[in-house]
Amino acid sequence: MNMNVSGIFGLIILLLDIWAIVNIVQSGATNGAKVLWIALVVLLPVLGLIIWFVAGPRGGRT
Repeated sequence: MNMNVSGIFGLIILLLDIWAIVNIVQSGATNGAKVLWIALVVLLPVLGLIIWFVAGPRGGRT
């Protein structure tokens, strides 16, 4: 049972990280900033996602 919960939590984090990366790529940030944000989300999946949600670039912004 506990294994199923952790697997579902991991899948949710993976999907949210992919969503964040897509939004970062579509944002109006510079390429250097995009690379740094993507690296943060990939290297620190949960913490990077939280930091991006609070302070990161959003899709469609210029």
